[in-house]
Amino acid sequence: MTDAVIDTDGLTKRYGATVAVDSLDLTVASDEIYGFLGPNGAGKSTTIGLLMDYVRPTAGTVRVLGGDPTTDAVAIHRRIGILPDRYSLYDGHTARHHLSLVIDTKGASDAPADLLARVGLSDAIEQDVATFSQGMEQRLALAMALVGDPDLLILDEPFTGLDPHGVRAVRDIIHEENDRGAAVFFSSHVLGQVELVCDRVGILHDGRLAAEGTVDELRTRAGVDGEASVEEIFVSITDAAVTTEGETR
Repeated sequence: MTDAVIDTDGLTKRYGATVAVDSLDLTVASDEIYGFLGPNGAGKSTTIGLLMDYVRPTAGTVRVLGGDPTTDAVAIHRRIGILPDRYSLYDGHTARHHLSLVIDTKGASDAPADLLARVGLSDAIEQDVATFSQGMEQRLALAMALVGDPDLLILDEPFTGLDPHGVRAVRDIIHEENDRGAAVFFSSHVLGQVELVCDRVGILHDGRLAAEGTVDELRTRAGVDGEASVEEIFVSITDAAVTTEGETR
């Protein structure tokens, strides 16, 4: 591993009696693609909110690109490309307008047409986003995340709404960005894509990191054979986590 782009220690977020993220120790290196897996409600989006300073931690520490998001958010955000799970596009404005806004905000020099070509939306550059399908919206949001050649890409459920061609295009872009020198951290519950993309995987269960490692390492930990799918690994590890929690109650 090289220098960490994400480093958390005991990171915790509570909402009243509900613990969304529970003592999370997580390290992502600057040269890797890290898959953050878990079912809906596991705490994946909350963790990303903590990394981006959209929400503040209840306890623990977080460092992103060497800085503290709670005090250095503007500087950190300039170096991050973010595709959030929930994002807003502006009806009455084109794809070009959306990208131009992000380019201006970051002080970047990207060409909107080039970004849209990468995500397969060249023909929609002057189209009102109010007419976009869900898959087109997702592609545009990814193009916005690519502005400025970020050092770190944070992608929350990047495969949502995409057809098989779109899913393949996102995988290709993730690899291209990593080859360029960017670290990639993405959350997903689409388990079948993980082995095709990730260097390492973390499995989140009820806000806790239940397991972490390469897919082969997780197969060993789960006690499944070398042909087991990521879905089978996930089920084995989360079932074990549920059993452990039940025994400690």
